[in-house]
Amino acid sequence: MSSERTEIFKRALVATTRAIAEDREMEVGFGMTTANEPSSDFRLPEPSAEISTREINKLRGLADAEALKIRFHNQDTHIAGSPKGKNASEIFDHLEQVRCEGLGTKQMPGVAKNLKDVVKQRCQDAGLFGQTTTEDVSFASVLSLIVRERLTGETPPADAMTAVGLLKAGIEQMAGANLDRLANSIEDQAAYQKITQEILLDLDIIQNLSEMEDQKSNDDNAGEDADEEDSEGEGGSESDQDGETQEEDEDGENQQFLEGEQSVDVDLADADDLPVNEAPQENAVPWRPNHPLSEYNNTAFYKIFTQEFDEVVSAEILCDEAELTRLRQQLDQQLVHLQSTVTKLANRLQRKLMAQQNRSWEFDLEEGLLDQAKLTRVVTNPSQPLSFKMEHDIEFRDTVVTLLIDNSGSMRGRPISIAAISADVLARTLERCGVKVEILGFTTKAWKGGSSREKWLSAGKPKMPGRLNDLRHIIYKTADEPWRRARKNLGLMMREGLLKENVDGESLIWAHDRLLARHEERRILMVISDGAPVDDSTLSVNNSNYLEQHLRQVINWIETRSPVQLIAIGIGHDVTRYYSRAVTIVDAEELGGAMVDQLAGLFDEKEHALVTRKANFKKTA
Repeated sequence: MSSERTEIFKRALVATTRAIAEDREMEVGFGMTTANEPSSDFRLPEPSAEISTREINKLRGLADAEALKIRFHNQDTHIAGSPKGKNASEIFDHLEQVRCEGLGTKQMPGVAKNLKDVVKQRCQDAGLFGQTTTEDVSFASVLSLIVRERLTGETPPADAMTAVGLLKAGIEQMAGANLDRLANSIEDQAAYQKITQEILLDLDIIQNLSEMEDQKSNDDNAGEDADEEDSEGEGGSESDQDGETQEEDEDGENQQFLEGEQSVDVDLADADDLPVNEAPQENAVPWRPNHPLSEYNNTAFYKIFTQEFDEVVSAEILCDEAELTRLRQQLDQQLVHLQSTVTKLANRLQRKLMAQQNRSWEFDLEEGLLDQAKLTRVVTNPSQPLSFKMEHDIEFRDTVVTLLIDNSGSMRGRPISIAAISADVLARTLERCGVKVEILGFTTKAWKGGSSREKWLSAGKPKMPGRLNDLRHIIYKTADEPWRRARKNLGLMMREGLLKENVDGESLIWAHDRLLARHEERRILMVISDGAPVDDSTLSVNNSNYLEQHLRQVINWIETRSPVQLIAIGIGHDVTRYYSRAVTIVDAEELGGAMVDQLAGLFDEKEHALVTRKANFKKTA
């Protein structure tokens, strides 16, 4: 399908989506939000120029799911009935989405066909395919499939049937009667969610419906009291009147369904205690995070067998000065023809940044610098007063950018070479514009587990040990280090034997924490990778999606709760299924342009976007 036909498909998809949602004014966006683009009700992945039938079906299903929710869902009703607690509210949201899609399935056969692909993809993302044990089974996903079958008669995807069977008997025994009642209330959201609450009660997800209602009443009263107190004070702001809420800890809710559940070494807490990183005061010392990995995961499934052999190391420590020089020369020789192209793109970024930092002049003032351009007016007419001008700086937020580069074995060859030279040129360009840049890499110290695996073997091979490899996090350039001093370090990526395996989730946390320790107003984290997390030692003794599931949770935490702006570039690998702001490139030679475009898009963002993120982060502190 040509690019023109792809555009025709997009227009047809938007029209169909509006019809299903019964909203002619609804805006549907594609890909990432770009500068000056109006906000949309929801966004879909950007289709390929040569779009395939599989991609068409996927986009149709995603669009139909969103349209049905807009058509049949009332957010006020949903909020009024939503239970407290993260797990309970997550299940509540899942079952409401199933209701909306169930209505569409019953009324529109074409929509039902499209939604099958979406359901299958959700099962795969939740790690249900190929599951043969109860470890790490997504309870919310399984319950959603059981309810979907009740509402529509459609059985779960074949690949997920085993995972569903692991929990189905227990769910049916405890909540079967109320599950049977859901189909009769599918068209009444309030009645449906009342039954949903009773199902959560049957499954011991919530303890008491009356307690839940009392808690909501108490929260409302507390909010009113807070408003009254704030109104009596002086200088109170609207943001100060927002009452802080706390979610109940519901760890272990699914214990009765997950037989053999083991306690974990790393109990990932809710991270509500993270302090806010606001604009620094004069002579202020920036906050340095000292939080364990557990801060970033609320489901308490990710474990680390040992961190004894992990290392964070500077590039110059891994090889001597002479070898770094040789490797840098090798890098330059390989990319002579490409460097000019990337440099042109970087110059474009520099012009964009410099345009935002340009100075402005105010004319016709009574004091300031003499405006020489208007001296002729005084000469021709001595009675005219002298004219003065004053220069003003346009406000430009202090910014730091971290480039986190995948140093796994699959990046070997051209991809890692282009990643190195692109990072090099961007660091030089951004430094000219007063933007500090940190360049980091992540890999493992050994193949197949290294010392961590040996320790595990000596300990008798305990089951489900969690991450089982020695991490190596590399600092190629710190944010405060001048580019000229760190230039040679990037040649280390060319070293034979450096690139091994990749554990993306923990690496993302490491880079994120380094950014949080910075005092700059705007902090940007760009991840460059060519695939999903892969560590054979870890995956051989844990679930097949163990590292990928952890990566998704870390990304979600950063994107929804952190002031750090996260973007990603996938080289030959679709990272848009992980990151909400991402782009995938087919050829590694497109990397330089993609990096420039992504950064330029962030710098073009409106101020309120960053302010909103900081406010959300502050609310959790």
